[in-house]
This record gives sequence, structure tokens and C-alpha cells, in this order.
Amino acid sequence: MDAADLDRRARTLSGCIPPLLVSRLLELGHEEEVEFQAGRGEWFCAREWARLLGDRGRQAQALEVLAPYVATGWWPAGQAQAELLESWGRAAEAIALARPYARVGGFKLEFLARLLARHGRRDEAVGLLSAGIEDPALATALVDVAEGTGRDEDVAALLAARIPARHRCDEPWCCRGLDPDTAIGLLAVIRERQGRLDEAIALLRTRQVSSSGGRDRLADLLARHGRTGELRAYAAIEAHGNAARRLAELLEERGDVEGALAVYRQPDGPPAGGHPDTVELALLLARHGRGDEAIEVLRTLADSPGGAEDWIVHALCTLYAEHGRAGEGVAHLDALRARRGGEEEEHVFRARLRLMADCGRLDEAIEQAGVYSGEDPGYAGGIIADLLAATGRTAEAVAILEQHAPDHRTALAGHLIELGRVEDAMALLQQREAEPFVPIWSGTFDAQPRP
Repeated sequence: MDAADLDRRARTLSGCIPPLLVSRLLELGHEEEVEFQAGRGEWFCAREWARLLGDRGRQAQALEVLAPYVATGWWPAGQAQAELLESWGRAAEAIALARPYARVGGFKLEFLARLLARHGRRDEAVGLLSAGIEDPALATALVDVAEGTGRDEDVAALLAARIPARHRCDEPWCCRGLDPDTAIGLLAVIRERQGRLDEAIALLRTRQVSSSGGRDRLADLLARHGRTGELRAYAAIEAHGNAARRLAELLEERGDVEGALAVYRQPDGPPAGGHPDTVELALLLARHGRGDEAIEVLRTLADSPGGAEDWIVHALCTLYAEHGRAGEGVAHLDALRARRGGEEEEHVFRARLRLMADCGRLDEAIEQAGVYSGEDPGYAGGIIADLLAATGRTAEAVAILEQHAPDHRTALAGHLIELGRVEDAMALLQQREAEPFVPIWSGTFDAQPRP
């Protein structure tokens, strides 16, 4: 085995046994197969088998399993071994193993620094990370590991030096390295843990964008400290609706469900109100046993002009299925299709088939799948097999997928494992095709602005 091949297979999940199927093999009692494949270059089998051996007190054997993978110099193998050593109380060995990898920086350095910090060597971790502060991930790790070292002000000074008085980035590639908005956010973390909340809040209010990934840092800070009035005022003006959602979450956590519902029901709600807030309203109702109201809310939205977006229809169909109203769900989709002149997008069609199966119309759903897919039998086979497997007819699903194995290799292998045909599943998964050379990812991105 070699690092490049391991890396390609692990990242593409091709020509190998993927993690979910390794877990399924173990769940079904096929430990000997996992052990065997671990010795044949199957990384995900090796990783899981080594973990199991360690849990059973067979640490030396666990390390033997990983040894040929670690010998290639491939970082995920080294990381896995270091994590096992740490979990066994052998932190010094884990640190010694990780240190050579960390010389290239990036996430390998972050791993070493956090490992050092967990084992009483925070000052050393701070020193290593300070030199890499231009990397946003390393800067974030630096702020984390500096806690409790008495070095908060040193780190704060490094961050403040990267916050220009006037300039703010308006696009991802505006500034190289640590951008000012990220530096502001990290400096606010330090001020918050120092108890200087007003300074932290003021800092976050200067950011061009406080929301990312569906969360808002300022809203989260206000919620953590129970500053509900300020959070409510902020939610009224925050452009992405994330502050309003955090306010609703806070009220729900406190048991004020009606107050949380009111956040989403405000007619003049936050600027980003509308579809996302309406879906959140429905999900909140469903969580508190008010499924009928939740369905009505989403049905009204889906029936409104422009409301039948794919994720909204999917959420509605899920609610219909979860509340035993699959037949009504099919009827709703029938009406939606009629309004569109008989046309139906793929995501809606798939939702229809599942609802039909749930309400006892599986054979009709299978027939419709064949008609819908037209001249693409492989595509139809995948849809039909999913329906059959979901209703317990796994052998029939396998019979269909075997006709189109290259297009549905992983799904077919999973069903074969369920039927006890493990050798067939392994042979299918390990079929190798000519692959273009893909260099091992270093864990860093090109810092140059893109044209």
C-alpha cells in the first residue's frame, strides 16, 4: 500500500469498503471479515478493528494493525494511532508520533497543539500556534488553547494587529491569511471569557457579517448571557434571520414555547423572514406534539406562490409520513402537479413514491418509477430498489441492482451484507477501475486570490 492510493480511496470512497458498511459488518457479527480486510489494505476496516482491539485491552495488536498504514507516512493513519495512544493514557507517545507531521503546519499542527494543551503543555501549544496565526484555523485553535494560560492579552494583541481601522473584507479572497472579520470574532471570544461582555458585544457589532453556517456569533453571545432584550432588538434588524432563530431557541429552552412561536409568527418579522422562518415554525410545532398545526403551516406555504421549493416540499412530505398521513401527502402532491400542468420535479416525484409506499401503494409506485425514468433503466432501478428495501423486500432490491451494479455499487453491497452475502459484497466494493492521479491533500489551501 502507499499513501497516495490510501488517500484517493479514503477521500473518494471508491474501490474500498466505506465506513458505514464497516459498521454494518460489525453490527451483524462479521468481525472476522473486518479483521481479514484490515490486513488487506482496507483502511476503514483497519481503523475500526484497531479501535475494537484497543477497547478489549489488546493494545499491542491494535498498533500492529495500524503499523503498515502508518509506515506509508499517510497522516490519517498517524492521527488515528495518536488518538488511540492518547485514549489509552499514552499521551507522550501520541505527541512524539504527531510532532513530525506537524512541521508542515495546517491541521496537523492544530492537532498537535490541541493534544499538547490537553496534557498540561498549553504554553508550548500557544507558542507553536502563535507563529501560524495567519491561518484562520490555527488562530481559532490558539484562542482556544490560550484559555487559562495567562496569555490572553498576548493573543489579543496578535489579533488586534490584524484588524485595520477602516478596511473590512467584502469578499472571501479580499485579504490573504487571517481576515479582519475572523480576527474580530476571535478577539470577542477572548473578551467574553475575560468577563468584558460589553467590549465583546461592541466588537461583534463592527463585523461586516456576523452570521455564518446558520449561526450568528453576536446572537449566540447574547443568548449565552441571558440578555434577552438585546437579543430581541438585534433579531428585529439582523439580515439573515439567524438572530431570530436563536431567540426562538432560547425561549424554547426556557420552556416558553408560545414565546418561541411568536418570534416566527410576527407579521413584520426579521428581514430574512418568510420561508425559512415558516419552516422553523412548523418544526417547532411538530417538536411539541402539534403535528396537525405543523402540517397546515407548511401546506399553506407550499400552496403559496413560489412556496413549493424542493426543501419545503420535502419537509412537508416528511411531516405527512411521520404523522401517519401519507395518503393526504400523496393527494397534496397530486394537486401540486395539476397546478403545474402535469409536470413534477425529481425531488417531488421521489417524495411521492415514498409516500405511496407508506400508504400501501408500493406496486403502483414501482410502476410509476419505471414510467418516469423512461429510457434510463439504471436510474429507475435505483429508485425501485430504494422502495423495495425500505419496505423490507431486500432480496428483490438486490435482484434489480445486480442488473445495474456499476451505477449502484455501494447500495448493492449494503443490501448484500444484509442478506449475508458478505463475500459477494466485498468483491463488488473492491473492484478497481483506472483512476487519474490525485495528489494527497496537504490540508492547506492556495492563499493567492483567484482570478
